[in-house]
Amino acid sequence: MAAKISFVGAGPGAADLITIRGARLLRHADVVIFAGSLVDRKLVQLYATKADIYDSAGMTLSEVITAMMDAVESGQSVVRLHTGDPSIYGAIQEQMEALDRLGIDYQVVPGVTSAFAAAAALRQELTLPEVSQTVIITRIEGRTPVPESEQLHAIAALGATMVIYLSVGMVEKVVDQLLQGAYTPNTAAAVVCRASWDDEQIIRCTLSDLAEKVRQAGIDRQALIIVGDVLAARREGLKAKSLLYDAEFSHGFREGHLA
Repeated sequence: MAAKISFVGAGPGAADLITIRGARLLRHADVVIFAGSLVDRKLVQLYATKADIYDSAGMTLSEVITAMMDAVESGQSVVRLHTGDPSIYGAIQEQMEALDRLGIDYQVVPGVTSAFAAAAALRQELTLPEVSQTVIITRIEGRTPVPESEQLHAIAALGATMVIYLSVGMVEKVVDQLLQGAYTPNTAAAVVCRASWDDEQIIRCTLSDLAEKVRQAGIDRQALIIVGDVLAARREGLKAKSLLYDAEFSHGFREGHLA
């Protein structure tokens, strides 16, 4: 028997960036519980035309689980709609844990997280040969604590491409912590606010002027900070190109040859 509850990633904002599977589940859902503080209500109205709608922005965990239980007991299908991809700062583990205790089956449908929508908006590859082959997704400590070993200044020592969620409201602290690592005031940075939405904002800068430009733009939430040398490639050129399409490079689908 198919799961009656589906956790679905709504994507970063634009209604057409939800997956085909997610849209299909919304169209057939009897009940939709969506994160109204982040997910565009228009997306719900577009796809969930026959469902009872709950906005979880004002609900507690217990209330969300109760709404799910009531629906399942009535033989209804439920979509729990989260922004981006549910696995990134989605707070779904606690919901799944509660459903596990209750013996209620569920499935998880991935979505496009805002990190990749932001990279697309910047027309930027986050991994480049001889620059960075690692992408760190993280956040700075605020009301939600961060393990000591994952404090921003500690992981900044790696110097990899870094995508920082939920931190633009503390941008001065972010810059200070990054400069304690491998980054310098001249390290390229960018801020993408409301990636893929109609009112998307993009800031391109360096760490030296990141905080000032964020303040000038009036951005204090729903924005990602991206930092790393990969962001400099557009103005400085590539240090190296991928071997994948190099004429001299052989792989399982092509025999290399000398130019």
